[in-house]
Amino acid sequence: MPRDQADTHAPDSGAMDVELYVLGGCMHDPRRIPEVRAIIQGPDFVRPAHELIWDALTYLFDNGEPTNHIAVRIELEKRKHLARAGGLTYLMQVGDYVAGGPTYWADKVRAAADLRAEADLGRRIVQQATAPDAEPGQAVTFIDDYLQRQAERAAGRSGDPADALLAELLDASSLDNMPTLEPLVGDILHLDSLARIIGPSGHMKSFVTIDIAGHVGTGKDWHGHHVKQGTVVYLVAEGARGIRKRVRAWEKHHGLKMENVLFLPRPVQARGPEWDTLIEAMRRLQPTMIVIDTQARVSVGVEENSNTELGIVVERMDDLRRATEACVLVIHHTGHVGEHGRGASAAKGALQSEMHVSKKGDNAKNIVVTMKVGKQKDDEEGSDLQFRLKVVTLDGEQKPDGRPVTSVVLESLDQRPDVPAIGTPEWLIRRLDTDRVDMRWGSPRVIEWCRDRGIQMRKDKIEEAVRMRKRRGSFDELQDARNDLPPDLPRDLETQTPPETGGTPGEFDENPRSNIPPQPGGGPGDGPSKPPSPRSPSREGGGVGEDEKNTTPNTPLCTICGNALQPLRAERGYDTHLGCDPTTGSHPAA
Repeated sequence: MPRDQADTHAPDSGAMDVELYVLGGCMHDPRRIPEVRAIIQGPDFVRPAHELIWDALTYLFDNGEPTNHIAVRIELEKRKHLARAGGLTYLMQVGDYVAGGPTYWADKVRAAADLRAEADLGRRIVQQATAPDAEPGQAVTFIDDYLQRQAERAAGRSGDPADALLAELLDASSLDNMPTLEPLVGDILHLDSLARIIGPSGHMKSFVTIDIAGHVGTGKDWHGHHVKQGTVVYLVAEGARGIRKRVRAWEKHHGLKMENVLFLPRPVQARGPEWDTLIEAMRRLQPTMIVIDTQARVSVGVEENSNTELGIVVERMDDLRRATEACVLVIHHTGHVGEHGRGASAAKGALQSEMHVSKKGDNAKNIVVTMKVGKQKDDEEGSDLQFRLKVVTLDGEQKPDGRPVTSVVLESLDQRPDVPAIGTPEWLIRRLDTDRVDMRWGSPRVIEWCRDRGIQMRKDKIEEAVRMRKRRGSFDELQDARNDLPPDLPRDLETQTPPETGGTPGEFDENPRSNIPPQPGGGPGDGPSKPPSPRSPSREGGGVGEDEKNTTPNTPLCTICGNALQPLRAERGYDTHLGCDPTTGSHPAA
């Protein structure tokens, strides 16, 4: 064809160009559509806009109507999908992609789709096998699901749309092969789902969401609910300048960095072309949760009371979910009256979960934040959760008038575990015990351990925790030693007391004492006491005096020789005498 000779677009191995040659070829030669349809299906296209154009093309062909770019534009306008498909200019460009037969390019699209499906299968198997609670054999479900989908796709090669549809039907036993919802935050949020947090303006919705994001990123249980750790992307479409304070307050309160949480401090419009870029970026990153704060800021210009227009926004968010299999969590405002999300009700039907957040009180001391789990599509609704606010002062930051910079964090009123306050020596001791840190570590090593894990504590608090931990360890070892005495220990090795002074009956007769006159300070029959030995001078690292050996359980002991440490050295956080420590060259003399 002359048009083929004049085509200025050279075929490219990139997925986008290959798809464009399929669409452009079918626009100009619709007789090839049945052949192409026998090879590929709409989901085989990488770009969602191309799937929309393909659906319009096949519809026009099935109804005997023209398939040029003008007819496709009119059909997309009827469906209100023209903007999502790239607009009129993009459709005209698609019409210029004509090179060879479209079936040739369709085979390449199909091959690329199969490779993506195999890569996705491998990724899911690796994620399942490396999960903390992984068990052998669980990945078989993914393989069975993949093989079934491939069989369905093969059935669609016949070219008969009815055959392709029949191949998608499942019997009751096949339902067991469908993947179940995977929890992300307890029974509240799930992977591969669309969820929403709603509430009046200024009622702490963003604070609740940031708290959830921080716990998912770090893997900490969220107020008693188990969390699956993963990457979080937070789209800060509203209030971007205030996000830093909230994050720093959260980090200080929990004593660790908010790892694995990424922020995009600007809105991306759901009905704009940049949303496809966002989808592709998230597909590459594969986060476990994507937060959109707020729905109104990413749907500017949309009539939110129109189910049709809002339905398009919801569908675009669902495109994001399908591409990433993440939990897409949207923040939205309620109306002036009631507890329902503002605008049309089209969004609620697509939601897996919806939570309502509200607060009561007029200042941080008496405010109570309540989160109601108002909808769970496949589970029963959970009970309400309540939080109080804790004011956190940011270190090293001041307002222009000298006042400290503060923010607030959430503390659960429902889950009050018996744990020490974050940042106290007792809290650090529990962290060290949980991670099985050696009891013999001194302050320098523990300080370095805290720094590696992003734990922010003052040096004196860490040193106090080390001292308390060592004293507790010395007492536990002493108790264990006493409890390990053999049960058949000879009685003459134990202290015997006559019955008249509290001893056991018959003990005095069995172990008579001598009739040597008592000595001053001794009991009847005690022999002459030896004169007290002179106290040897204390040497660090060497022997210690008798009064130092007779220590109480709270006295710090050298972890090498077992004798008491000098008070000044113990206060500095060291756990050995200078002479016992193999690294004495790096420690000052106590």
